Amino acid sequence: MALDSKIKTIEWVNNSSRMIDQTLLPKEFKLVDIKTCEGMYDAIKTMIVRGAPAIGIAGAHGVALAGIELKSKYSDRKDFDNALREKAEYLKSSRPTAVNLRWAVDKQIELLEKNCSVDEIISDLIENAVKMENEDIEINKKMGDFGAEIVPKGATILTHCNAGALATVGYGTALGVIRSAFAKDKTIKVFADETRPRQQGARLTTWELLQDGINTTLITDGMCSYFMSKGMIDVVITGADRIAANGDTANKIGTYTVAISANYHNVPFYIAAPLSTIDTKISSGKEIPIEERNHEEVTHINGDWVCAEDVNVINPSFDVTPNELIAGIITEKGILRPPFNESIKKAFEKDN
Repeated sequence: MALDSKIKTIEWVNNSSRMIDQTLLPKEFKLVDIKTCEGMYDAIKTMIVRGAPAIGIAGAHGVALAGIELKSKYSDRKDFDNALREKAEYLKSSRPTAVNLRWAVDKQIELLEKNCSVDEIISDLIENAVKMENEDIEINKKMGDFGAEIVPKGATILTHCNAGALATVGYGTALGVIRSAFAKDKTIKVFADETRPRQQGARLTTWELLQDGINTTLITDGMCSYFMSKGMIDVVITGADRIAANGDTANKIGTYTVAISANYHNVPFYIAAPLSTIDTKISSGKEIPIEERNHEEVTHINGDWVCAEDVNVINPSFDVTPNELIAGIITEKGILRPPFNESIKKAFEKDN
């Protein structure tokens, strides 16, 4: 049974992409309308929209926006198609780690194989973007119901970063599992890592869960081992930005640390992600590109320096958790178990 989220992160409205500006939360709730392909690139790059599934939908919207813009420049289908493909590659370069962006943009570009007018292609791009948008919520609810099965009664769940409605169109992946579990058992509790340096756990996850009335405790990233050692964490559930064919999983920086601690303390560690997050083209996590972000995310908080100004800084946005630390991958087709090479392959066979 799904607990409906009150949040819709991104939505196609009047030939524009309307989204929550997540850089302002939780202090301010603001909707912004993105009307150009370049505007969408910036929204993805600056994390106005973030979370792998939501970035994917943003990419699909971005291709539709590009089509609308290019219509006035190109009436010839060949010229239009070439220009749209360039825009698609531009959008995909905005954030390299999350595979959902590439997946959704490529789904849009596949429409160019149709033999029809520019106007018809643009109509198809919009229709397809809205279809993916609506399917995202249904996929998340299916994941939530499968995942609720692994949550013990009265459990305390640790999550890292934000994999909720704000990271998707609505409902969420990891938080979708939590929502579905809470719908059955109101005694469950959540510990949310703050998730430095962008603090998505502190700013976004706690905001979401408190709106749903779910008992939530905020902890710093370095505290997870302490609470596991005290027996206060029963299960860990996080989202993912890209999963390799062998189950190695890239997620927000710090996830690998949580997984190591969970393994040491015999706490089951689960990933919740749609099949679109699984990149079967790569064999292991070694092939996943890791985005390096602006150093000021580490050196500054709210615009103020928090360290010596001449210190060296490295700011990878993601890390990769090896498959042997993962108990299962919760998808819309069920929970995939080790050996992941086999279970992932079967899931995609079932999907076709």
